[in-house]
Amino acid sequence: MRFGLIGYGAWGMHHAAALDQTPGVVLSAIACASEASAAAARAAFPEAAVYRDYRDLLRIPELDAVDVVVPNHLHADIGVQALAAGKHVLLEKPMATTIEDCDRLIAAAAAHDRILTIGHELRLSTQWGTVKALIDAGAVGEPMYALVSLFRFPYRPGTGGWRYARDRVGSWILEEPVHFFDFLMWYFERAGDPVSVLAVGNGKDGEPGLWDNFSAVVRFPGSLYAVITQTLGGFEHHQNMEIVGREGAIRA
Repeated sequence: MRFGLIGYGAWGMHHAAALDQTPGVVLSAIACASEASAAAARAAFPEAAVYRDYRDLLRIPELDAVDVVVPNHLHADIGVQALAAGKHVLLEKPMATTIEDCDRLIAAAAAHDRILTIGHELRLSTQWGTVKALIDAGAVGEPMYALVSLFRFPYRPGTGGWRYARDRVGSWILEEPVHFFDFLMWYFERAGDPVSVLAVGNGKDGEPGLWDNFSAVVRFPGSLYAVITQTLGGFEHHQNMEIVGREGAIRA
């Protein structure tokens, strides 16, 4: 499968290396936002075509799929254009920064009969995959409650950048905790989709609404519920998960 990569920043470099090391995948083209990143891409992948405009990459007829690794607010527009160009799309999380943009992406994938997938890579983690396997095997019985908590240092303190602009990042909930919402949907898929979410939050740095601290209570059908909580006012990086069922519990 021939892949194009849009975005060659810090995470784009990781994606490029992963694509290059995946059997059956050829990294054919890379689109970069700056000449500095374009030079780095040419040096690292001399056999790949490098473009400064992602639209030139989308015009390559031989590309089967596109991996989009750009700031959050650009996901929807670039993803929709890639799908319209006939490419399957791997889109970095979050899917988009608004529900309306998520709906646009889903509609574009359906209209052009292309696959759209979101890069929730933690589903491929041995640790978190083992939790899923234990739940599905009935190790804790019927799930009743879950807690996922994140206590960590601020995002790149002192550097600013797009993560500190709400119109570009959406909110800090869409950075790391978005994985936790995905975990719960995955772990409790047998229960069905959530029926309600109650959330509170506050913040210290950056624009209002970025939410340094937040907690959400997610209710599923029946009595099952989960709590997701984050603070960016901590230190180091500590993530904990607890799953409680009628016959046992998991802590990871």
